[in-house]
Amino acid sequence: MKYKIRILLDTIFKDIFKATGLLVLFLLGGILALLIYNSISFFMDVKPLEFITGMEWNPTGKSPKYGMLPLILSTTLVTFGAMIIAIPLGVGTAAFISEYAGSRLKNILKPAIEMLAAVPSVVIGFLGIVVVSPGLANLADLPNGLNALNGAILLAVMALPTIITISEDAIHAVPKTYKEASYGVGATKWQTLRKVIIPAAGPGIISAIMLGVGRAIGETMTVLMATGNAALIPKGFFDSVKTMTATIAIEMGEVPYQTTHYYGLYALATMLFFMTLIANLVGEYFINRFRKYHAT
Repeated sequence: MKYKIRILLDTIFKDIFKATGLLVLFLLGGILALLIYNSISFFMDVKPLEFITGMEWNPTGKSPKYGMLPLILSTTLVTFGAMIIAIPLGVGTAAFISEYAGSRLKNILKPAIEMLAAVPSVVIGFLGIVVVSPGLANLADLPNGLNALNGAILLAVMALPTIITISEDAIHAVPKTYKEASYGVGATKWQTLRKVIIPAAGPGIISAIMLGVGRAIGETMTVLMATGNAALIPKGFFDSVKTMTATIAIEMGEVPYQTTHYYGLYALATMLFFMTLIANLVGEYFINRFRKYHAT
């Protein structure tokens, strides 16, 4: 009797978990279908090539322009700058917590880092305006510090908890036999970390980085507040920029319903969706390469 009940429970929970997995795929497919459906209405008025390669985004002008190239470059620049800051800091902090920090320090650092992830993005953006922006303006002798570098610094802060937490878990999961073998041939702790532990934890660290990239690309409020929102081709990190997410957030609330501008924001969201998807696929490719390398 107990055996039959256990089998029945296993079957029920198996079906529940299968249903939840299919529900996630259904929701993702529904979101993509909604974006594409509304984007088609936009591309009936604006040519796709003109939209992707256009140099000006000015949908409310006398002669509306729907060029998303400045928005793509701005999003890419801010995300790239954030990762330049966040990856070495994040992986380095994760390695320190896992391999060097004592138990007392570790018990302080880990909760502090997790609490950083709970800080609302609007608070991070506010700190960027009142703290980081004036500092950048004084440093670079600019009228204001609302630029791509400001946004990159803030996005790096927001991506750090994800990168640190997942990287630390990946480093901690490396079998102790790897370390013992390295120490056995005379390697130092630093050599073991650099040449054995971090390569062995490579798939997990890459996953952490890609999640950090996804967080940076998809962040809205922080970049809306801190980057200046100038839809121009950026020439450097000290230029004001306008990201794709900020554009959607600013304009969607005031755009007339079912106009070309309205559908253009859906097209922008569709491109953002595919940019995030490509980033995840690239990360998955390198993760699989690392796994095959360690399997041989």
